[in-house]
Amino acid sequence: MTLHISEASPHLVAADAVVIGVTKQADGALPASGAKDVDEALGGALAQTLATLGATGEGRLGAVAPEGIPAQQRPQGHGASLTVLAHNGGAAQAAQRAQVLADAVSLVRDLVNTGPSDLVPATLAARAEQVAADGGLGITVLDEAALAAGGYGGILGVGQGSVHPPRLIRLEHAPEGAARTLVLAGKGITFDSGGLSLKPAKSMETMKSDMSGAAAVLGAMQAVAALALPVRVIGYLPAAENMPGGTAQRPSDVLTMFGGMTVEVTNTDAEGRLVLADAIAASAADSPDIIIDVATLTGAQVVALGPLVGAVMANDDGLRDAVVDAARRAGEAMWPMPLPAELAKGLESAVADLVNLPPDARGGGMLLAGLFLQEFVPSGVRWAHLDIAGPAFNQSAPHGYTPKGGTGAATRTLVQVAQDMADGRL
Repeated sequence: MTLHISEASPHLVAADAVVIGVTKQADGALPASGAKDVDEALGGALAQTLATLGATGEGRLGAVAPEGIPAQQRPQGHGASLTVLAHNGGAAQAAQRAQVLADAVSLVRDLVNTGPSDLVPATLAARAEQVAADGGLGITVLDEAALAAGGYGGILGVGQGSVHPPRLIRLEHAPEGAARTLVLAGKGITFDSGGLSLKPAKSMETMKSDMSGAAAVLGAMQAVAALALPVRVIGYLPAAENMPGGTAQRPSDVLTMFGGMTVEVTNTDAEGRLVLADAIAASAADSPDIIIDVATLTGAQVVALGPLVGAVMANDDGLRDAVVDAARRAGEAMWPMPLPAELAKGLESAVADLVNLPPDARGGGMLLAGLFLQEFVPSGVRWAHLDIAGPAFNQSAPHGYTPKGGTGAATRTLVQVAQDMADGRL
């Protein structure tokens, strides 16, 4: 769809249909103030026309095309001629921003819906390179050799069982004069079998979506560049395929993570936190003011909040609440959750600094995952963790503007957080 912004009067626009706003009144639908020219073009009969068509102003959208043919039945050619009539600069700017966000969310949905054999880590990296080239973003991609040389034990450990080696993708939006830095990190497990701790077959059916966090970061980076936000934003996409091959990591293996911390792998299906931990630790070199990570991290998130609401945890209550508020303003449902310090004892290991999953944990799985990631946050940096295991992939019928399949969850929230930093709200 092509979006045009115009200041022309509605009755002068060459269009197959004109969509106007109406509000519900006691005596029927009342045309919005912007419909004055349409009313005049119809000889002052717009209100009567709406009543005849059964318009009520209760939220249903309809349009009638010329010659009485419903707009959805008219020939469409190669694509839809959408023109937003904006009579002030603010409206035009809002429409352009909406187009940027829609493009970003569409990118994320397409990536999440792509079959896992068509989106392995190297393919995701290639797609990120295209986005970077189109948007003027800086990009660096570390392959398996560079990851080994750099000491990224988490990403390598998760990806070592697959014939498709892992990647770490780093994107950067660095406008001149930007005084603050935001780091975004997204889990990029392009398919999650669970590794040797194999998932039940039914649980694997939607695991092409386990890279939703990385896709959201990529979409957000595309939008941040298009909006030219005056804040430095860096996006990390740690990408791996978690497979149970002969070279796969084993329960009881000990990984040396980026920065030197060691992790005993008690369950290979708790892999997202391992790749994210490497990315979060590596971001210390960027001197970030805020780090936000996003991931389809735990089934416990869905148990706690259901399939429509994401969770926000943080090492700073003010940041947690600010992210929840940013999500609300962006039109996404997020809920604040705690990180109880007393649960951290469950992450202790007899042979390493941490375990990736307490073997006897029965509750608080979402919170334990957040506490694990917190261990890798650079000292003194504010950090928030978004668990979107439920809302990232819609297995039910479409609702509102949310389709079945990949939803693009968290993309708009991440862009709003970047906007809030640029505006001085964060």
